[in-house]
Amino acid sequence: MIRISDTIWLDEAELSETFVRSGGPGGQNVNKVATAVQLRFDLANARGIPAPVRARLERIAGTRLTRDGEIVIIASRFRTQEANRRDARERLADLLRRAAVATRPRIATRPGRGAKERRLETKTKRSGIKRMRGRPAADD
Repeated sequence: MIRISDTIWLDEAELSETFVRSGGPGGQNVNKVATAVQLRFDLANARGIPAPVRARLERIAGTRLTRDGEIVIIASRFRTQEANRRDARERLADLLRRAAVATRPRIATRPGRGAKERRLETKTKRSGIKRMRGRPAADD
């Protein structure tokens, strides 16, 4: 069991790891050894994640979320399987920590009098500039 916070935890059985070949550094090993990690987390069936956190996580995950409700994280930054494995798990935990923080709702405000006056002043100046671009009047 992996504890993310007091209310969020992951069961090891909900994670599946696949090792694949990765590009990047590694010399001759890069063509022989499968060091990249493809970590899959079944968000749709996860038990240790509250519903509001799950909804925020779906939004944060973006393209890493599959249609089946799995989050896929590919880690190939390091040359060893173990380092990539730690990196993938840490990135998943970071995603969960970000989803655990609820965003404060925005409170609608209105522009003040000074802001309205400045906006109208710039509009007047801009219209004057554009008016000067036109052809001169016929009576000039």
